[in-house]
Amino acid sequence: MPSGQWDCSDEPSVGQHRPPVTPSTVDGDLPVNAPTPAERSRGVAAIFDRVADTYDAVGVEWFRPIAARLVELAEPAPGEDAVDLGCGRGAALFPLAEAVGAGGRVAGVDLAARMIELTQADVYARGLDRVDLHVADVASPGLGQRQFDLAVSSLVIFFLPDPAAALQTWRELLLPGGRLAVSTFVDRDPLWVEVDAIFRPYLPAELLDARTSGENGPFASDEGVEALFADAGFTDVRTVHGAVDVTLADVREWQTWSRSHAQRAMWDAVPADEHPALLERVDAVLAGARGSDGRIRLHQTIRYTLGRRAS
Repeated sequence: MPSGQWDCSDEPSVGQHRPPVTPSTVDGDLPVNAPTPAERSRGVAAIFDRVADTYDAVGVEWFRPIAARLVELAEPAPGEDAVDLGCGRGAALFPLAEAVGAGGRVAGVDLAARMIELTQADVYARGLDRVDLHVADVASPGLGQRQFDLAVSSLVIFFLPDPAAALQTWRELLLPGGRLAVSTFVDRDPLWVEVDAIFRPYLPAELLDARTSGENGPFASDEGVEALFADAGFTDVRTVHGAVDVTLADVREWQTWSRSHAQRAMWDAVPADEHPALLERVDAVLAGARGSDGRIRLHQTIRYTLGRRAS
């Protein structure tokens, strides 16, 4: 297994922001007019840069339980080298670091520089000197070939312009016998579908939202995602389902939470003076998820797909 730093000579340094995205290529930080893959990636990065300070930090358990189960299924072992592709604020990164221990190493890659900047501060605070973070596009992370025993990517792959090509790149990151584990969405709670329908009239066609982009094309079925893995050269491909339940005090907490992650882009597409009326409509929909205690409970099924590089 490799030791020391991985080869990332072409990547921006931690905390270094990419050039600003200009209005000529995006509208509200989102690509328009048939965006190129690079423009599309910059739009996604802009969204996550904007929510980085609140991402996974508003008291609603969502990303951490999903990522924790992903890491558990990936079975990291002490001394292994692992990479978290799309590490965000560390939902999978920190469980990986704990599992591989002092004898292993973990790399984290994210396109959003602010995410990396804040997660790097957490890495320092935890004294994790064998965790390296990189600002880079996970579709082409620049980490070299045959570097890792294990790669994980939680709720990321459906954001990418070419998921099939990304999987081929991720396979090359792995040593022979190395494993890849990714999480995607299965069916959504019907009430979430109704809530998204309230936003839909405001949204540009190019808007990438995790829950909607994550259920189309190959991501519409287990077989579709498994075929992506197989076509990229992975063997022993299998799928496991899990679930996460979100509990919210009221519609205001839902609003705070929804603005703390990728759905912030949906809010930004709605004129500010229409937010109160929109929130009232959402409240009426979420009333169907209130229990006897008045709290809102929403359910999400998660797909975990795992594969192995044979050679």
